[in-house]
Amino acid sequence: MQENQLFEGIGFLKNLSMSEFLMFFIYLAIILVVKFIGLLLLRKLVPSKDFKLRIYPVIEDISNWLVLYGGILFFVFYFSKEQWLTSAFYETEGVEISVLLIIVAVLIVTFANRITKALTRYVMPFVYEQFDVDIGMSYTINRLLYYLVMFLALAISFTTVGLDLTALGVVFSVLGIGIGFGVRNIAANFVSGIIILFERPMEVGEMVEIDGKIGRITKIKLRSTVIETLKEGTLVVPNQYFIEQIVRNRSSAQLYARVMVSVQYGSDTKKIEQLLQDSALKTINLMDELPEKNIEVQFVDFRNSALDFQVEVQVVDVEMKENLESRIRHAIAEAFLHNNVKLAEGNDEES
Repeated sequence: MQENQLFEGIGFLKNLSMSEFLMFFIYLAIILVVKFIGLLLLRKLVPSKDFKLRIYPVIEDISNWLVLYGGILFFVFYFSKEQWLTSAFYETEGVEISVLLIIVAVLIVTFANRITKALTRYVMPFVYEQFDVDIGMSYTINRLLYYLVMFLALAISFTTVGLDLTALGVVFSVLGIGIGFGVRNIAANFVSGIIILFERPMEVGEMVEIDGKIGRITKIKLRSTVIETLKEGTLVVPNQYFIEQIVRNRSSAQLYARVMVSVQYGSDTKKIEQLLQDSALKTINLMDELPEKNIEVQFVDFRNSALDFQVEVQVVDVEMKENLESRIRHAIAEAFLHNNVKLAEGNDEES
């Protein structure tokens, strides 16, 4: 019975005019071209850097909104006299489903998505500034607000087109039991993401060290966290890693350029320490941007046929750290060569 009703409803589509659809898409293409030319002229006519960084993105977003929703409204009015737009092609639990009703449901979801992003991008930063909310907490609030609004929008759109949310929940529960064993990691990462957002062991903007790579957290999503490093590019780390592994938070700690070197057992330790001190001092005297030019040289350990030394100098960022470590290594290599100091065999330098 319902299948026959569906086929009868779809029968209206046989009366569609391809020429009308072609003309509609031509008009829509003209609107898109006008928008593109208008934005291009705006960028050319207003050379102000402040305008391009602050005002132009807002104008671009507004124009995209106008084109999207204007195009949808234009579609509705353009075909308003067509029977297939408003006639029901399916009925469920007293709700008559039509093309117009589906368009309304899609509008609800897309509008909720765009209005939430605009709110968190342009309005909420001023609120956070007034109440002195830090960047980590503001990011958490933005994500929770987005998920809440989208959940409500989806629920409203589903009920608009006659879907029973209770029955839908039962379906998802059955599917969840069936595929649960295959998505254990996804579920674990999802739960870990919620824990990170609420417990906030680390926040957006903080520096962390992952497997010896230091980077800044740029996004905390429900399944993974995005970390931007200086040279290794973007790291996408599953949230479960932050819950189960030891992760160093470098934001509150001082950052040091650190060079370790091992020399042969029997070397003059006082002489080695002085050579390391002189090499590091020679290097940092050529760099003006160091916060402090204090050098710490330590005799850190004995190993089989090796003596381990460490040189530390405080730096301000990761780029300076890597640059200074390389320069210090060059200076140490030159000093050891001139003083006939031999490195321990089978030793790998690390920092």
